[in-house]
Amino acid sequence: MTIRSFPAMFAAFAFLSAAPAPAQLSTPEQRMVQTVDAEQQRTVAMLERWVNQNSGSLNFPGVEAVGRMVRSELEPLGFAVQWVDMKAAGRSGHLVARHKGNGRGKRMLLIGHLDTVFETDSPFQRWERRGNDGVGPGAGDDKGGMAVMVAALRSMQQAGTLKNADITIVLTGDEEDAGDPIEVTRGPLIQAGKWADVALDYEGLAQDGGKDMGSIARRSSDSWTVTVTARSGHSSGIFTPGAGYGAVYELARIIDAFRRELPEDKLTYNVGLVSGGATAEADAGKIRMSATGKTNIIAATAIARGDLRAISPDQIERTKQKMQAIVARSLRGTKAIISFDPGGYPPMAPTEGNRALLARLNRVNADMGLEPMAELDPVKRGAGDISFVAADVDGLVGMGPTSRGDHAPGETVDIPSIFKQAKRAAILMSRLAKERR
Repeated sequence: MTIRSFPAMFAAFAFLSAAPAPAQLSTPEQRMVQTVDAEQQRTVAMLERWVNQNSGSLNFPGVEAVGRMVRSELEPLGFAVQWVDMKAAGRSGHLVARHKGNGRGKRMLLIGHLDTVFETDSPFQRWERRGNDGVGPGAGDDKGGMAVMVAALRSMQQAGTLKNADITIVLTGDEEDAGDPIEVTRGPLIQAGKWADVALDYEGLAQDGGKDMGSIARRSSDSWTVTVTARSGHSSGIFTPGAGYGAVYELARIIDAFRRELPEDKLTYNVGLVSGGATAEADAGKIRMSATGKTNIIAATAIARGDLRAISPDQIERTKQKMQAIVARSLRGTKAIISFDPGGYPPMAPTEGNRALLARLNRVNADMGLEPMAELDPVKRGAGDISFVAADVDGLVGMGPTSRGDHAPGETVDIPSIFKQAKRAAILMSRLAKERR
């Protein structure tokens, strides 16, 4: 059923989601709140169109179609929109939009992504309205975030605060499955980060214990592979000086040593895929493995793949050195090597600049009559595109709506949170546009 069947429900949403109008909100800010509420139906209809267009990372025409839909929303707001082709890197491309203000306020970079994890062969393809919930591929991650962004910008235009704002928007087309080399596919984003004073990431708002949380940090995301080779032979000779321990025992030793010797605060290292036997190999994409062997043959090869997530470059380097040292302590008759995939997502450290930006958002919350947002533990959210600009600019994550079940059939966005987040974002961006650089 489409949203057009729910006019009474939208009227109820307008009443329930309208923020109080405390004296702290200026007249333009109150106008932004009113505009977001008045355009609720328009915003959800826009999100429904986006969700119903498949834009899996590898569906190039679909990603570009969503890009055109977003372009049609931004150009009337005064943005100059550019499509940056990335087919040479094996992906569709990115949408980059620039709004020229008066050049005096904070330069803002708004970050989101056009693609989803749901490719054209996924059975999960269509939007469905269920009361306050919107169910569909990308409804939360990140088409819901883009809906918040556009709704906020429209309300700023109506209130007259957009005209002076210097804003660059980068919507990547491959956030869920980045192209290679990553330095190329994130080039436009990195360039925009060097221009900006503030970065606002419109992925989903995190909640903890039912409370909205402020995200000022994200961990890195890297992948590693351990490959073990060993002497093979009859199983009756296992552990003897002539035969050694075999590849599987050596791989088990390494993985268990990771578990025991690597733990640090904010560090995780998952083992996602394992294979071993007389033969073992990974496919070209390193997402499938195959093995052959018998119970009476000492395993000659074993492979494991996993990830590594850390909060700082120092923690990444320290952990990699520990992993290499563990791998080097080979059992008799075996040899192991560890390699780390090129690229990966860097960390976004919890800097004082990011904390100051959260303090500004909490001033907005106070003026809207909302509870303050505490810092979210970065262990509770994954890596993201804002990390590529974190070394150059202060940033906040989680400007998008709340959602659940992301990346799985049944992904669901909380529709009222779209409007709450659009009001927060519009007021914050309008205030930043008035702050001197």
